[in-house]
Amino acid sequence: MRFVAGLFLLSSALASHCAQAAPAPLFKAERISDDIRILASDEFEGRSPATKGETLTTAYLIKQFKEAGLKPGGEIVRGHRTWTQDVPLQHATFLTMPQASLSGLGPLVQRKDIAIRPPQHGGASYQVTGAPLVFVGYGVAAPELHWDDFKGLDLKGKIAVVLVNDPDFEDPGCKLGCAFGGKAMTYYGRWTYKYEEMARRGAAGVLVVHEDKPAAYGWATVAGSNTFDSFDILRKAPTLAHTPLEAWITRDTALAMFKASGVDFEAAKAKAMTREFIPVTLTPTFSASYSARVEVIHSKNVVALVQGKQRPHETVLYSAHWDHLGIGDPDAHGDRIANGAKDNAAGTALLLELARAWAKAPAPARSVAFLAVTGEERGLLGSEYYGQNPLYSLATTAGAINLDGGFNVFGSTRDFTVKGLAKNGLLDMLIAQGETNGLRYTPEAHPEAGTFYRSDHFSFAKVGVPALSYDPGLDMVDGGTPRGEALRADYLAKRYHQNGDEWSREWTYDSALQTLTMIYAVGRELADGHDWPQWASDSEFALRRNQSAKLRH
Repeated sequence: MRFVAGLFLLSSALASHCAQAAPAPLFKAERISDDIRILASDEFEGRSPATKGETLTTAYLIKQFKEAGLKPGGEIVRGHRTWTQDVPLQHATFLTMPQASLSGLGPLVQRKDIAIRPPQHGGASYQVTGAPLVFVGYGVAAPELHWDDFKGLDLKGKIAVVLVNDPDFEDPGCKLGCAFGGKAMTYYGRWTYKYEEMARRGAAGVLVVHEDKPAAYGWATVAGSNTFDSFDILRKAPTLAHTPLEAWITRDTALAMFKASGVDFEAAKAKAMTREFIPVTLTPTFSASYSARVEVIHSKNVVALVQGKQRPHETVLYSAHWDHLGIGDPDAHGDRIANGAKDNAAGTALLLELARAWAKAPAPARSVAFLAVTGEERGLLGSEYYGQNPLYSLATTAGAINLDGGFNVFGSTRDFTVKGLAKNGLLDMLIAQGETNGLRYTPEAHPEAGTFYRSDHFSFAKVGVPALSYDPGLDMVDGGTPRGEALRADYLAKRYHQNGDEWSREWTYDSALQTLTMIYAVGRELADGHDWPQWASDSEFALRRNQSAKLRH
């Protein structure tokens, strides 16, 4: 058998045995469509954690898992597994609309000029008047890359203005050396890193400059995400992860701010792409205030299990997030509900259909867990909580396959991909399975979007588990890559994290069946085999996995 990427090798004899023992299941498009339609209906109110939408969603998932014949896979209560894992979260909502302004430039309107998140630093109110603004480039401190955007700057009492993505983003020809590895975004490019780094440095706040291309989505997505309420896992020291003010600003706001300072925005960005960048103090000062209600709520991960017959303590994990953004301001059509049909009722529906197939199939050697997680839209919170509080040993979790969207609702494709660069043996297995099914692997077309860090597989990767998120490719059978790219752009502009992401009777499900066939076959290989996929030796996750090697036999 061909050794695709040097990370995983499965003998043809074992593959043949698995195929004979477990024939391919029959997946039904009608069930998938019905699940999406119900989960994305107005009745479910956008499936935000700790709402009526969560109650309806978790009840629906448990009912479907039960009817399929799976066992509860959640927490053990009084000696018995339940269907859920409790996920305590800090929840913050604004009591009044937050106020912000720039001296000499006037007020900044929430969700029009600025998008302020409800606080997660532990406080419930904030007021700052005349705080200095400092442009810190991309806001990166990476000693291993000999990169420091701060140059000894003390950020205490200051508001950091920071660019999104990596310094390499606008250097496609690597004329400046591509210190961050080129086109693919690293974690240093994620806005979550920017907030975390400024918090570690004691800043009074952060303003991330939004631009469509480096952010990989438009302002409507920013304005509709996390400006009504916010969630986080409970932290012992939240000020080390969050500044008192966390916000995005529009490019136009940034341009006005830089112009008032006599600084050319594009020239400052160009300088920020180099190691020689020095922070720039801007002339306007920043004022803002808010008050919020901060409380601890309890959300749920829903977990179902097919128990392994020979090695039940070893686990294969499938995941999808059930949550979306809930109810917010009305859009141009008066719609207030962010239904989240593709993101991620679609992935959740695939998880349910996959579970039904496993329940009817011959019992695997390893256990197979189906994890529907909460809080993905709020920062991968349900999966992060699972990673810190695993229900099944992480050391003996053979791999995790995540579904976030997971299929093309407009038709089948000739290729498939995964979010970001998953440098592990699961990808080898998928590539081999794709060849069997006539699907070629295509590296993600837009690695600069940083999708590897934006979906739940990242939470599992951080704790060492080989993990990936499966996606269809863009080379559509009907229309090729140009049509695939056009549909992707249309979705990002008009529906992603917006109220227009709704189920449609016009959707097709050929791509869904492709996805299920692929990930069932790979999961079956893994669940019936003895092998352990590994991270590549140069992956940032390899060390964590290697530390538990002795626990795998």
